Formats: sequence, C-alpha cells, structure tokens
Amino acid sequence: MYRILSQQKDFMVINKGPGLGMHDEAGAPGLINLMRVETGLELYPVHRLDKMTSGLLLLARTPAANRALSMAFAERRVSKQYLALSDRKPKKKQGWVKGDMQKGRGGSWMLARSLDNPAISWFDSSPVREGLRLYRIKPQTGKTHQIRVALKSIGAPILGDERYGGTPADRGYLHAWRLSFCLDGVPFDFICPPEEGAEFLTPELHAAIAGLSE
Repeated sequence: MYRILSQQKDFMVINKGPGLGMHDEAGAPGLINLMRVETGLELYPVHRLDKMTSGLLLLARTPAANRALSMAFAERRVSKQYLALSDRKPKKKQGWVKGDMQKGRGGSWMLARSLDNPAISWFDSSPVREGLRLYRIKPQTGKTHQIRVALKSIGAPILGDERYGGTPADRGYLHAWRLSFCLDGVPFDFICPPEEGAEFLTPELHAAIAGLSE
C-alpha cells in the first residue's frame, strides 16, 4: 500500500501504491490515517496524489515544516515529474498544455481554451513499443486531475484511466516519479521508479525511462 523511502526530522517521503486514497472513504481508512496509526506520527500531507496514482508523496512531520513546504509548493519552488502510459496516438509528442480547468459531469474536469487561471503542464514522450507510448509530465501548477485532463486533451488518455476515456487496464498508469525541493537551504531530490502494474514492469518500459533526457 505504501513504502517509506526517506524519513527526515522534518518530513517523510513515501512511495504510495495505486488504488489507495488519501483520506478515509466509505469507512475504510485512507493513507494519512493509516500511516498515522502505523507510524505513531502526526503527519501532514503537503500535496496529494489521486487514488489511481502511485509514487512519491511528501509528508511533513511538524507544523513548521508543513508551512514551509506548503509555501514552496504554492510558490512553484518544487519540481515534480510524472510518468504516464497511453495506447493512443497523441496530437503532439511534446510541448506545453495550458488552459483553465472547468468542472464537467460526475466529478470530472475539462480543459478550456481560456487562460484566466490556467493549469500548466510541460511534457515529452517516447515510444515503448508498437501501440504504447511513455509520457513524462512536469506540471507547473497543481490543479485537480491536471495531468489526466492534459493528456486526454492531446488525444492520449492515460491507460487504465476510464474516467477520462482511457483503455481499461490493471491500474491507472500514472506515477509520481521525481520530486525535488529545498528545505532550510538543503536540496533534496528523490526518484522512484514505478513498482506496480504489468506495463510498468517490462524491460521495454525500463529502457524508455532510462532514455529520458534531463
């Protein structure tokens, strides 16, 4: 469900598994309460990952660290990189995706053409094999479902993300891969390859990840 990758005096970094929500749902404990019980620590989620999304999640251990890290996120001083897979042919293979997020039906979101308060993402991509492509996304903002909507907007919904038109699969293929930030002047850089999902574990996928340029 989750694995602790780094435990510092001010924060903890974990690898969250897919299918685990951040908060309690229908009587089942969410990630935060689960971790509080299992670690005995008062943890503060600095950001969030969708239920289907796996990967790097940053949790503050003190109110002061929570304030500092939350401010770093708000001021876009945290670098985040995600990996996603799609089995559709994109309208473009790299570039910017920008637009305001508008609520659609059933809790879904849509990308508008307006730019009043836009969601902004940069991405590039590379082929994994015939009919499957790897995307690296660097979101510059932190809107709900931002990456999922961005990839749908270029004609490449995420594999397994049925809410946004993705082909059914054993999981939603979105993973928080890299997280870089500074706290009290000290730089931190975490990388976590995906560990769950058949398509994330193939030699071809590992080669595609290794081929990503900086």
